[in-house]
Amino acid sequence: MNEDEIKCMHTCRNTCAMLSDALRKEAAMVRFYESVVSECNLPEISSFITDLIEEKRKAILLIIHKLNELHAHSQALDGIESSFDSSSLW
Repeated sequence: MNEDEIKCMHTCRNTCAMLSDALRKEAAMVRFYESVVSECNLPEISSFITDLIEEKRKAILLIIHKLNELHAHSQALDGIESSFDSSSLW
């Protein structure tokens, strides 16, 4: 996939489709690296791949954190919006 194929839909609500897709891809990379490291018998390469796994896991945590922030922000906005609902004023 090249960068031209990545398109934001701009229709997200409570989440981000691009970040969700990035999360899936990062998780897939971790699974791939874990399968590779289990087959590797060179300590230097095994250590390098283990470091890659840890970096991907950190990226996954960052993405999850950002998705949680987006969800909380959206819920707050929904709460504010509902407080201005005209039916609740009367």
